[in-house]
Amino acid sequence: MTTAASRRSDRRISPVFLGILAVTAVAGWATWTGFADRTGFAVFLFVTAAWIVSLCLHEYAHARTALHSGDISIGAKGYLTLDPLKYTHPLLSIVLPVLFVIMGGIGLPGGAVFIERGRIRGRWRHSLISAAGPLTNVLFAAVCTAPFWLGALDGVPVPFRFALAFLALLQVTAAILNFLPVPGLDGYGVFEPWLSHGFRRQVEPIAPFGLLLVFALLWLPAVNGVFFGVVDSILSALGIHKIETYCGLELFRFWQDTSGLCSVAA
Repeated sequence: MTTAASRRSDRRISPVFLGILAVTAVAGWATWTGFADRTGFAVFLFVTAAWIVSLCLHEYAHARTALHSGDISIGAKGYLTLDPLKYTHPLLSIVLPVLFVIMGGIGLPGGAVFIERGRIRGRWRHSLISAAGPLTNVLFAAVCTAPFWLGALDGVPVPFRFALAFLALLQVTAAILNFLPVPGLDGYGVFEPWLSHGFRRQVEPIAPFGLLLVFALLWLPAVNGVFFGVVDSILSALGIHKIETYCGLELFRFWQDTSGLCSVAA
């Protein structure tokens, strides 16, 4: 039996998430102030923690939308607490996305929350549940880019500016990848309710490998060039220059030697 007390417990923000928020805030302050001349490490912590926060919000958006669409089992699974450890696969939800950021500066779509689709009625609701996650990345990107397109960068330290630019790049790449209509990604989930049952049955075995296929294609120089060309065009329209995202990545990889250009800029 579900009680009011248990519902409140199911929706109480997790201390784990609050801890990640605290790391984001402290690392952001350290990046802003250049605390102890460890700017690169501070940028690494700030971007990584903020990226994990966005992954938690991405999954929360899926779960919250599913709850209001009819899946009342969501709360008992802990998805509304924003605790990344409650996801169905923490490795895919958190660890791999962070590793891909470190390796290639790509915003890997997060893992999954298990939604009982049979409880939900209406194709539009199913589509909205799938769209809610990447729309969160779009909103996060808008927040990160706001100082650039609003021209509000006076007094903002250069390292913090670069960190925001790189974080914006991660959000834009995550939004684009998530919205691809590839089985296993949210973009396909938006269209899936409108497809025939027979087609969905044929595509279903491919879904676990959809993300792997996308990233295999991204390793091809031609595809990679087109993809990041689109990303750079979006960021440029929002006031972020390619050099700023590049220098943000350089600062993020604090264990490597920073290029002369970024050293002078910082």
